[in-house]
Amino acid sequence: MKVLKMLLWIPVGLLGVYLVILFYIYFNQDKMVFYPTDDFSVLPEQFDLHYENILIEIDDTTTIHGWYFPQKESHDAKAVLLCHGNAGNISHRLETAKYLHELGVAVFMFDYRGYGKSTGSPTEEGVYNDAENCFDWLLQTKQFKAEDIFIFGRSLGGAVAIELAKRVQSGGLIVESSFTSSGDLGAKLFPFFPIKTLIRYSFNSVATISEIKVQKLITHSPEDELIPYAMGQSLFKAAAEPKKFVDLSGGHNSRTYFDDPAYKNALLELFFPDSVDSKE
Repeated sequence: MKVLKMLLWIPVGLLGVYLVILFYIYFNQDKMVFYPTDDFSVLPEQFDLHYENILIEIDDTTTIHGWYFPQKESHDAKAVLLCHGNAGNISHRLETAKYLHELGVAVFMFDYRGYGKSTGSPTEEGVYNDAENCFDWLLQTKQFKAEDIFIFGRSLGGAVAIELAKRVQSGGLIVESSFTSSGDLGAKLFPFFPIKTLIRYSFNSVATISEIKVQKLITHSPEDELIPYAMGQSLFKAAAEPKKFVDLSGGHNSRTYFDDPAYKNALLELFFPDSVDSKE
């Protein structure tokens, strides 16, 4: 009898563990979506980048911090607004900022509320608003034309960039290594749990991207171990024309594709469509 009772308690115990995990996921999903850090791992001067330190006041509790990297030939400049992923802060994306800057565009990278030196706490609508305010800063303070500003988003930043591209007129959209929706990605990461029922975040990029009319460059690596390559393909399929897809190489946090001429040329064709160099 004792053995039988012990056997009967096994499924009860397993159910208890399952429910505990469900409660943990539900009540801690803010921390699972956003992983901000305060300290900068490196500064722009260590990348030989000239920059301006930018603070944008959103409201009484939220100020957005960013770095702006101008081009010398500002009379004919294009700008990229860089929306980063869900972990760290802008200091962890300086390699990307330098790469884009060397292509001949100004770059403005910012931290969402609660990241780096930005104040406040991140939420889905909050990070959307942060990006929109930074886009407006490029328009109003730096006097860029809307058609000369390109919105770049990587990983979670891809979802932010897609939403921003729906809200504003821009020169184009670049989505790198991103996902279709929070629910889809959560279901992939936690396949044995009803994530789509539990999750409070949408980030429904696959629905939103179909509404965007400007040129879109979507990139993803078949070797991405975090966000499935198929999600990048699904975003591309859902996107309206004009659009282009470029395969990357390496894992989710790899940057080996910076050496790939196909990636560089796709960016140049987007930024400078009449450039002779972009045709090479």
